[in-house]
Amino acid sequence: MEEKVVSLEEHAWWYWIDEGVGELLKQSLTMIGEVKEWPEKYHDYAFVVFPAAKAYEGFLKKMFLERGFITREDYTGKRFRIGKALNPFLDQELRASESVYDRIVTHCGGQELADQLWNTWTGCRNVLFHWFPEEKNAIAFDEAKKRVYEILKAMDEASVGCKLGQ
Repeated sequence: MEEKVVSLEEHAWWYWIDEGVGELLKQSLTMIGEVKEWPEKYHDYAFVVFPAAKAYEGFLKKMFLERGFITREDYTGKRFRIGKALNPFLDQELRASESVYDRIVTHCGGQELADQLWNTWTGCRNVLFHWFPEEKNAIAFDEAKKRVYEILKAMDEASVGCKLGQ
């Protein structure tokens, strides 16, 4: 499936995100345009997704902070983990204090958005950037491109659902 490439500036969240997040997104999109022309072919194109996945982390952290889902200390510190906070399967005793997932469900339009953000996190970041002997998660170029667009779509949906910049 070929995605329609639009200018990043056309996304509602573009002027809301931090400059560094925007530069990471530009880097992934630039690689999508250039890597396909390289004569070398690779076993794994996760490197195309990495800058966008890193940008997604920055986007989510800023969204969580601005919506009051995390503290400034969580935002600037080294201990806050998005994968834990977004996990819909987090142990019940931790959900009240550490779950952002439940707050997204309550304050940002429901479970569908929370699930989309979680699935994008796991599919575009965790699965690609962790290595396990029994799970070879190498992706082809077309799949890498698809994952970058999945991140952009999740950011679009979060921008609307969580009313970012309003």
